Amino acid sequence: MSPEKKTPGVLPPDGGWGWMIVAGCFVVTVCTRAVTRCISIFFTEFQLYFARDYSGTAWIHSLVDCTTMLCAPLGSFIGNRLSCRVAVMLGGFLSSVGLVLSSFATSLEYLYLTLGVLTGVGFALCYTPAIAMVGVYFSERKALAYGIAMSGSGIGTFILAPVVQILIEHYSWRGALLILGGFVSNLCVCGALLRPITLRVGEACPLTVDPECGKQLPAEGDCRGTTLRSSCLQSMQDYRFLLMPKFLMLAVSFVFLASGCSLPFVYLVPYALDVGVSHHQAAFLMSILGVIDIVGNITFGWLTDQRWLKKHRSLCYIFAVGLEGLCCLFIPLLRTFSLLIPFSVLYGYFDGAYVALIPVVTSDVVGTMYLSSALGVVYFLHAVPYLVSPPIGGWLVDTTGTYTATFFLSGFALISSSLLLFTAKAIGHFIRRHTDHRNKQPIVGQADIYISKKHMLGMNNAMS
Repeated sequence: MSPEKKTPGVLPPDGGWGWMIVAGCFVVTVCTRAVTRCISIFFTEFQLYFARDYSGTAWIHSLVDCTTMLCAPLGSFIGNRLSCRVAVMLGGFLSSVGLVLSSFATSLEYLYLTLGVLTGVGFALCYTPAIAMVGVYFSERKALAYGIAMSGSGIGTFILAPVVQILIEHYSWRGALLILGGFVSNLCVCGALLRPITLRVGEACPLTVDPECGKQLPAEGDCRGTTLRSSCLQSMQDYRFLLMPKFLMLAVSFVFLASGCSLPFVYLVPYALDVGVSHHQAAFLMSILGVIDIVGNITFGWLTDQRWLKKHRSLCYIFAVGLEGLCCLFIPLLRTFSLLIPFSVLYGYFDGAYVALIPVVTSDVVGTMYLSSALGVVYFLHAVPYLVSPPIGGWLVDTTGTYTATFFLSGFALISSSLLLFTAKAIGHFIRRHTDHRNKQPIVGQADIYISKKHMLGMNNAMS
């Protein structure tokens, strides 16, 4: 935990210890996002044990997601002020304690506090710093590195979904939560992997990038008027990217995205049970979704790192989000296990594709210098939609008696997010083309007029 000596400035290694950073981020996503998804398997157990309706029970899952995203800037702040190691290890401790305490719950309100708030805060302290570290260690293979790191969510879901179901059957939901609490404590080990590095960005102005805070600082005493700060302090300069029009449009699209993406993970298992699918088959649907999520993470990460596709990363992201929304619109027509399998495959693939590209697209917009703070804001924007969308979906189920309106809400929100970014990108492309066309028009200046007059005078003298 003591400060380590920084090596002389080097370019982003795109390998070496960076793969250990990827491995650490992989385990972080398993212990945070995969565990959060598997909470939906406890949905029916909580509903029966506490005799509550869909809407009241859905608050547990929404509180975990909301708190994780709402406190994402807190994770960035602790990572900036102290270190990513401290943030991740503290988060691992809090989330483990939250799950252990949840196993002693006597009411839903108790679970709101322990599982929803305490565990969510712990996840928040781990998630953002670990993701930001990957962006510091990788440049050329950034999308692939993020694809592998974020695939932990899918692999974790694939493995944990049936395991959690077995744990519930053998040890009840209380024993399952207790065991998950011990499993999540591995986040403390992940924090120990986060090692600092010094990067040199260009020869004219080397920048010290302190991955323990995920920020770039000038490596010399003075570089183009900037001075080296001994510690990563939060200031208004850290959030200058908030004034960028591209980031503002991206932020609005993230709000729509978050409004729809969590609903299928919450209601896929209850919907499958409602149409007559067995408990094991319903849990297997989550496993399928998880394993295909891995394929989407890695293949989209690899594809968008290719030279011919790298400049079209944003279009790939838009494509993945839009098709995921279309999948949600068709799920009310799928009422058997064999028909729900293709949904799990398609939804899982496109979910993995866009999740891997969120930090990449954000980095392309704001740059590596602001990536840690930007990711804190991006995940913060997910908070309120994650909080209100599952209870709204539960209210729609209670009101209509079917899941159709809930999945339609999810589909239209995802499609709106995709269309918003596509429209903004099309307008920006049109404006650039129009500006370039105007700049290419010949401009007649004073010098041109003088040369023309001189040329005409020379012709007149020759004729006389």
